[in-house]
Amino acid sequence: MEYNFDLTLLWACIIAFAVFAYVVMDGFDLGIGILFPALHVGEERNVAMNSIAPVWDGNETWLILGGGGLMAAFPLAYALILPAIYAPLIAMLLGLIFRGVAFEFRWRDPGHRAFWDAGFFGGSLVAALSQGIILGAVLQGITIDKAARTYAGGWWDWLTPFSLVTGASVVIGYGLLGATWLIMRTEGGLQHKARNYARWFGALMLIAIAVVSGATPYLSNAYFERWFAWPNVLFTAQVPLLVAVTAIALYIALKRQWEHWPFLLSLILFALTFIGLGISLYPYIVPDQVTIWEAAAPEKSQIFMLVGAGILVPLILAYTGYAYWVFRGKVGHEGYH
Repeated sequence: MEYNFDLTLLWACIIAFAVFAYVVMDGFDLGIGILFPALHVGEERNVAMNSIAPVWDGNETWLILGGGGLMAAFPLAYALILPAIYAPLIAMLLGLIFRGVAFEFRWRDPGHRAFWDAGFFGGSLVAALSQGIILGAVLQGITIDKAARTYAGGWWDWLTPFSLVTGASVVIGYGLLGATWLIMRTEGGLQHKARNYARWFGALMLIAIAVVSGATPYLSNAYFERWFAWPNVLFTAQVPLLVAVTAIALYIALKRQWEHWPFLLSLILFALTFIGLGISLYPYIVPDQVTIWEAAAPEKSQIFMLVGAGILVPLILAYTGYAYWVFRGKVGHEGYH
């Protein structure tokens, strides 16, 4: 396989970074919503929500960058992939919208707080499940007409057992991020409860990683060869090994009641699964049919957009880092940092 480190590859890396940043940053606050029914009404829910209040909406900036960047830098991939995932994509957006509405209204409409809490949980669950289903739908392959450069599949092609498993896996992963975030940001009874949930979600995530990773190479011969062909296997074998090492470290961190390491190790688990996804897909953006170079915008367009990205991405990183720094530390019972 030839590796060309060119402008198109750079844009693929930018979009991959934006998607990963969204997954890890919005993942933990979606995880808070997924955990919401397990938290006591009142103080526990208020503290959990206040722990993400300063950053939750800014986290979704990366979703816009990833989606907008895909449309601008890889317009053919955007035109082929979106029709295949319209249903779960619309469900995800509606979930995010209703979750945002519930987030604001639960404070301003205390008479109906139970309804808004249910909406916060439901929106978070639907958004997380939809994101996992989208991942599974793309991984399992998209039917296209290469001559006409159009999507040639059906409305329900995305709905398969594999996509449902990946959907459940993302929900579990976000639950782990939410639990470890609460370990880091809270104290007392809520922190103890979050630590117990992290143990359960950690075990479930390892099972989910094993199931999805075991099934993915058998979706396509190309996936199988990328993972197991010689000498690729010398590199790819390090990924499950690192997952095992990280899982052991996470278990130790939870057992010794460390506060920051469980969240950081959970992020590393997500990074390793993201690397595994890259191994399966590269160099294709539409699996086994359209490469990143075939789907790319003209070079002049990429250069023009790169100037904007070179200015905006550092700015986004700067104000995001500043927000996390300002609101660092524990959230007290009154909801203050």
